[in-house]
Amino acid sequence: MTETLTILGLESSCDDTAAAVVRQAEGAQPEVLSSVVFGQTELHSAFGGVVPEIAARAHAEKLDICVRDALAEAGLSLKDMDAVAVTAGPGLIGGVMSGVMCAKGIAAATGLPLIGVNHLAGHALTPRLTDGIAYPYLMLLVSGGHCQYLLVRGTEDFTRLGGTIDDAPGEAFDKTARLLGLPQPGGPSVQAEAATGDPKRFRFPRPLLDRPDCNLSFSGLKTALMRMRDQIVAEKGGLTRQDRADLCAGFQAAVVDTLAEKTRRAIRLYLEVQPAAPTVAVAGGVAANTAIRAALETVCTEAGAAFSAPPLRLCTDNAAMIAYAGLERFKAGARDGLDLTARPRWPLDQSSPALIGSGRKGAKA
Repeated sequence: MTETLTILGLESSCDDTAAAVVRQAEGAQPEVLSSVVFGQTELHSAFGGVVPEIAARAHAEKLDICVRDALAEAGLSLKDMDAVAVTAGPGLIGGVMSGVMCAKGIAAATGLPLIGVNHLAGHALTPRLTDGIAYPYLMLLVSGGHCQYLLVRGTEDFTRLGGTIDDAPGEAFDKTARLLGLPQPGGPSVQAEAATGDPKRFRFPRPLLDRPDCNLSFSGLKTALMRMRDQIVAEKGGLTRQDRADLCAGFQAAVVDTLAEKTRRAIRLYLEVQPAAPTVAVAGGVAANTAIRAALETVCTEAGAAFSAPPLRLCTDNAAMIAYAGLERFKAGARDGLDLTARPRWPLDQSSPALIGSGRKGAKA
């Protein structure tokens, strides 16, 4: 790279419509010049989860406004951009299509290069945007739809060391919130309730800890909580506020313990590749959970590895990570045509077999 690059990024893979502008000069740390996110929580609150069709329509209505606001916040215009990057998958196909079509329109109208970005790569490369960490590093990508340990060697060089075989932790948090009558999104709601609960009152399973690999499972944990809830209701005729807080605390403790132990195992595999100056990073919406962050930081300290976690605003879906991932792809010479397609599934590790779960979502990337 011999000059400053400025990239417009678009993100619409689930229920957050986002646009951002990221700039990087040669030899300097990238800068997030603007980051605008329009959430859809109120649109989906009555349904207990994200409704794909409602999400897609909201993206189509808000994307152009989001781009306008991101450019205004950065004090720039489209003519100041070097490329437009967009999430091309994986995600809810209607939302991904909305973003891809918007980006294609911008590229066609302005002549800007079009860069399709894997949403998961956006999360996985976020530590380079925020902390400038060097390859290779170990990434725990933990979100509402995904959970996997990745050895990140380059912009498009990812090796999966393990991942969930069914529900992702974010799914489990959301389902737990629904089971206990808490508002969505479930992660913040469960964490808030857990803060006043006793994590030792209910002992929930720590799934797959009897297996030596780095794979995870959270579906059975959610089922165990449901059975405990039903048992309390049958005995007492309902749940008290303390019952609910204790259930949340026990559930969260099980997730924390499971992720901590599996991270120890992933670090051991990582150290075989990178014994000097190891760095472990976490990203994705569930990385905003303070108990999980604290546990992972402790594990890294014990292993002698540096720990990197993005600011909370860059843990959840955002377009700054997409703009930066697009910038890295652009520097590597990647360009996409107007035939860029939206992809509901798009594994980062193309060589490893898919993780097969028993749930309705089938193969996990």
